[in-house]
Amino acid sequence: MECTDLKLNLHTKMNPKISKLLLAFLSAVLLIGCSTSNKPQTKTIKIAISKAVPENSYINYINWLKTADSTVICLDMYHLEIDSALKLFKECDGLLLTGGTDIYPGKYGKEIDTSRCWKPDFKRDSVEIALIYAALQQEKPILGICRGLQLLNVYLGGSLYIDLPTDLDTIIKHQCGNKYECYHNVTLAENSLLFEFTGQSSGVVNSNHHQGIENLASPLVGIALTKDGLIESIQWKDNSNKPFLLGVQWHPERMEFDNPLSGKIAKRYLKEVSLNLNVPQE
Repeated sequence: MECTDLKLNLHTKMNPKISKLLLAFLSAVLLIGCSTSNKPQTKTIKIAISKAVPENSYINYINWLKTADSTVICLDMYHLEIDSALKLFKECDGLLLTGGTDIYPGKYGKEIDTSRCWKPDFKRDSVEIALIYAALQQEKPILGICRGLQLLNVYLGGSLYIDLPTDLDTIIKHQCGNKYECYHNVTLAENSLLFEFTGQSSGVVNSNHHQGIENLASPLVGIALTKDGLIESIQWKDNSNKPFLLGVQWHPERMEFDNPLSGKIAKRYLKEVSLNLNVPQE
């Protein structure tokens, strides 16, 4: 029933003197209700971060997202048991897979070659794999950074180089003593998601890792490369009926936000999360 219909019905069914007073009161109340009832509902975005604490470097991910949208709520998943993480994830709107230690090689068929790995974190592997499955099932946008890109590739059937300096004939310095000063160039595919929203065909990125994609998972396509041919970004080959997914090998959270290969990634990811929720963007 429309607001005017309700006032008309009250007026015709009540004593005129009483109805005048009541209508004056109801008019004010109904005016507020009618003026706001058609406004779009807003919701504060909650992002599940696969690991966000306690190391100092992990706060960079939170600050990076909050630079794009100061209202974003970031929730750490690592320090929860899998059941608790999955329960909390139901309240979240997107998944951010952060960087960190090596994935256990047994996850991609190289269990006999662990000597060149940093000590695997089995709990983290298990929690993050469960979260990827949940995000895909619940159609929530996924962004993978460094290890996050690698885990997406492994989860979807790909493999990794155990150690780039020994497994790949490369002249590119992918890892440095000071992780904040390790930069190299990347080239973006012109038909890619990254090229679409950054407008960049190349750029300089912070990249500090000793592993990388060897065999690309069949559902994915590489959309950024270094000069040695290493894949530095991935997206769906066919995104039909799939949630937003983007992986970057570099660390946008360590870069200047106005670098298109940093800030625009955060903004596009949160935009995809918002679109998924029908939350209006400014």
